[in-house]
Amino acid sequence: EVRLRESGGGSVQPGGSLRLSCATSGFEFSTYCMGWFRQAPGKEREVVAMIDSDGSTTYADSVKGRFTISQANYRNWLYLHMNSLKPEDTAMYYCAADIRVCREAAKRGFSFWGQGTQVTVSS
Repeated sequence: EVRLRESGGGSVQPGGSLRLSCATSGFEFSTYCMGWFRQAPGKEREVVAMIDSDGSTTYADSVKGRFTISQANYRNWLYLHMNSLKPEDTAMYYCAADIRVCREAAKRGFSFWGQGTQVTVSS
Protein backbone atom coordinates (compact mmCIF):
# COMPACT_ATOMS: atom_id res chain seq x y z
CA GLU A 1 0.00 0.00 0.00
CA VAL A 2 1.35 3.39 -1.00
CA ARG A 3 1.50 5.88 1.86
CA LEU A 4 2.52 9.52 1.92
CA ARG A 5 2.53 11.46 5.18
CA GLU A 6 3.41 15.14 5.38
CA SER A 7 4.71 16.92 8.45
CA GLY A 8 6.42 20.18 9.38
CA GLY A 9 3.68 22.67 8.72
CA GLY A 10 2.84 25.44 11.15
CA SER A 11 2.51 29.15 11.67
CA VAL A 12 5.36 31.50 10.85
CA GLN A 13 5.87 35.22 10.42
CA PRO A 14 6.58 36.73 7.01
CA GLY A 15 10.22 36.27 6.11
CA GLY A 16 10.46 33.10 8.16
CA SER A 17 11.34 29.57 7.14
CA LEU A 18 9.84 26.11 7.39
CA ARG A 19 10.85 22.66 6.24
CA LEU A 20 8.12 20.28 5.17
CA SER A 21 8.76 16.55 5.16
CA CYS A 22 6.97 13.69 3.44
CA ALA A 23 7.50 10.16 4.68
CA THR A 24 6.71 7.56 2.03
CA SER A 25 6.30 3.81 1.83
CA GLY A 26 4.87 1.13 -0.42
CA PHE A 27 6.63 2.03 -3.68
CA GLU A 28 10.11 2.35 -5.16
CA PHE A 29 10.69 5.93 -4.11
CA SER A 30 13.84 6.58 -6.15
CA THR A 31 12.10 5.76 -9.45
CA TYR A 32 9.09 8.05 -9.01
CA CYS A 33 8.38 11.66 -9.78
CA MET A 34 7.70 13.42 -6.48
CA GLY A 35 5.96 16.72 -6.06
CA TRP A 36 4.73 19.32 -3.62
CA PHE A 37 1.41 21.02 -4.24
CA ARG A 38 -0.60 23.57 -2.31
CA GLN A 39 -4.16 24.76 -2.11
CA ALA A 40 -5.29 27.98 -0.49
CA PRO A 41 -8.92 28.53 0.56
CA GLY A 42 -11.06 29.37 -2.44
CA LYS A 43 -8.27 28.64 -4.90
CA GLU A 44 -7.34 25.72 -7.10
CA ARG A 45 -4.57 23.35 -6.16
CA GLU A 46 -1.28 24.35 -7.76
CA VAL A 47 2.08 22.71 -8.19
CA VAL A 48 4.85 24.16 -6.05
CA ALA A 49 7.83 21.99 -6.97
CA MET A 50 8.61 18.62 -8.55
CA ILE A 51 11.65 16.37 -8.66
CA ASP A 52 12.17 13.62 -11.20
CA SER A 53 13.95 10.33 -10.60
CA ASP A 54 17.05 11.77 -12.29
CA GLY A 55 17.11 14.62 -9.78
CA SER A 56 15.93 17.34 -12.13
CA THR A 57 13.64 19.88 -10.49
CA THR A 58 10.85 22.21 -11.52
CA TYR A 59 9.47 25.13 -9.52
CA ALA A 60 6.49 27.40 -9.76
CA ASP A 61 7.57 30.93 -10.65
CA SER A 62 6.10 32.21 -7.41
CA VAL A 63 8.54 30.17 -5.29
CA LYS A 64 11.71 30.16 -7.38
CA GLY A 65 14.70 31.24 -5.36
CA ARG A 66 12.82 30.78 -2.08
CA PHE A 67 11.82 27.10 -1.98
CA THR A 68 13.96 24.02 -2.53
CA ILE A 69 12.71 20.49 -3.11
CA SER A 70 14.99 17.63 -2.12
CA GLN A 71 14.82 13.96 -1.29
CA ALA A 72 16.65 11.37 0.78
CA ASN A 73 16.40 8.17 -1.24
CA TYR A 74 17.93 6.03 1.47
CA ARG A 75 15.09 7.05 3.80
CA ASN A 76 12.29 7.43 1.23
CA TRP A 77 11.67 10.98 2.39
CA LEU A 78 10.81 14.10 0.40
CA TYR A 79 11.43 17.63 1.66
CA LEU A 80 10.43 21.18 0.86
CA HIS A 81 12.65 23.87 2.31
CA MET A 82 10.77 27.15 2.37
CA ASN A 83 12.54 30.45 2.99
CA SER A 84 11.44 34.09 2.86
CA LEU A 85 7.85 33.03 3.38
CA LYS A 86 5.09 35.41 2.37
CA PRO A 87 1.44 35.61 3.45
CA GLU A 88 0.47 34.40 -0.02
CA ASP A 89 2.28 31.13 0.70
CA THR A 90 -0.45 30.30 3.22
CA ALA A 91 -2.09 27.07 2.10
CA MET A 92 -2.47 23.36 2.72
CA TYR A 93 0.62 21.67 1.31
CA TYR A 94 0.44 18.18 -0.18
CA CYS A 95 3.05 15.63 -1.13
CA ALA A 96 2.37 13.56 -4.27
CA ALA A 97 3.98 10.71 -6.20
CA ASP A 98 3.70 9.26 -9.70
CA ILE A 99 5.58 6.62 -11.67
CA ARG A 100 5.62 8.78 -14.81
CA VAL A 101 8.10 11.54 -15.50
CA CYS A 102 7.08 14.78 -13.83
CA ARG A 103 6.13 16.51 -17.07
CA GLU A 104 3.54 13.79 -17.80
CA ALA A 105 2.40 13.46 -14.20
CA ALA A 106 1.72 17.19 -14.04
CA LYS A 107 -0.42 16.98 -17.20
CA ARG A 108 -2.36 13.85 -16.32
CA GLY A 109 -2.50 14.06 -12.56
CA PHE A 110 -0.40 12.47 -9.86
CA SER A 111 -1.45 9.01 -8.73
CA PHE A 112 -0.78 9.15 -4.99
CA TRP A 113 -1.37 11.90 -2.46
CA GLY A 114 -0.82 12.61 1.19
CA GLN A 115 -3.32 14.20 3.56
CA GLY A 116 -1.61 17.56 3.68
CA THR A 117 -0.01 19.85 6.23
CA GLN A 118 -1.11 23.43 6.88
CA VAL A 119 1.27 26.35 6.44
CA THR A 120 0.16 29.76 7.70
CA VAL A 121 2.27 32.88 7.16
CA SER A 122 1.02 35.81 9.16
CA SER A 123 2.27 38.61 11.36
